[in-house]
Amino acid sequence: MSSLAAAALALGAALAGALVGYLFAGIRAAAALVKTQSELAGAQAALATERENAAVQAPMLETRFKQLAQDILEDKSRRFTDQNRENLEQILKPLRERISGFEQQVRDTYDKETRDRVALFQQIRSLQDLNQKVAEDARDLTTALKGQSKTQGNWGEMILERILEQSGLTRGREYETQFTARAEDGGRRRPDAVVHLPDHRDIVIDAKVSLAAFVRATEAGTDEAHAAALAEHVASVRTHVQSLSAKEYQNLDGLQTLDFVLMFVPSEAAYIEAVRTEPRLFEEALARNIGLVCPSTLLPTLRTVENLWRFERQSRNAADIADKAGRLYNKFVGLVDDLDKLGRALDTTGKAYQAARNKLSEGRGSLVDRAEELKQLGAKTSKQLPKGTEPESLPAATDDG
Repeated sequence: MSSLAAAALALGAALAGALVGYLFAGIRAAAALVKTQSELAGAQAALATERENAAVQAPMLETRFKQLAQDILEDKSRRFTDQNRENLEQILKPLRERISGFEQQVRDTYDKETRDRVALFQQIRSLQDLNQKVAEDARDLTTALKGQSKTQGNWGEMILERILEQSGLTRGREYETQFTARAEDGGRRRPDAVVHLPDHRDIVIDAKVSLAAFVRATEAGTDEAHAAALAEHVASVRTHVQSLSAKEYQNLDGLQTLDFVLMFVPSEAAYIEAVRTEPRLFEEALARNIGLVCPSTLLPTLRTVENLWRFERQSRNAADIADKAGRLYNKFVGLVDDLDKLGRALDTTGKAYQAARNKLSEGRGSLVDRAEELKQLGAKTSKQLPKGTEPESLPAATDDG
């Protein structure tokens, strides 16, 4: 066979083998396809079944899901409510306590205000009664003062004495009332008060009351009547100044008075109205050695006198303290000298004691040594020398002594 035929035969065999392989591969592919189609059909059928089952179970699942969701929500809500209730209780407890305390405070405040209102009402009622009583007393006093000069004088003296008591001065020491002294003409004078000064000087005070015309001025219904009454009031004060100047209190025996006398007008309003109506009245009084004063000016003057007395007492006390301090210092120096003497005496006594002590216990042949030898020799003893007095060394006792 030629090579060409052999090659053709080989080629044909190869093609036949390839064809057979292809046929087998196609058969396997067809079988696989059939299997795949069968599985696909089964899967489609199962899917259809699942869809049918899902369609049937969907309402049931939805109902169950809703039930579970409701149960979970209720449980969470219950737990949340309980926890929040506890938290809210903890938060509200201090607030509740404070509200309770505030309610109690409001209640107590209301009760206290009620009691205070009742007490205030009673005090107002008492003040009304007191004001009415004071008004009645003022009317009675005004009536009395308007009609009787003796009553006016007593009232003025009472006001003066009250101011003297408020000044801090002591009756009988820094001031005297109803003082009696002899004048140069031989007659007796009795000023209402005499205030003593530290430098053996005195201030004479006399109360003068001018109220009749002043009261008419306050009650006047017209300007003319008011002016006329004020003119009478100024004339009355001027008359008191002249009469007080004529008494020459600054020349009384037994008094070292200042060059002027204080005329005390107990009514502040009457004093102010008189000086306001006649501004020269004060200067006219000073020209007659009379100083016009009222309660608001007399009290500071008396307080100044009280301060002068206090400074005087402090000065006297300072001198007394200095004198006593000098005596105390001298006593102290004497005490130091005595202590020095005592120290020297103690030093001498100590030396004598030490010498006696040396004779008693120091050196051989001392009294302690001899006493201890007697003990060692057999002397009957019931006591023992105190520590510090034993001899340092003693010879041993012998039987034959």
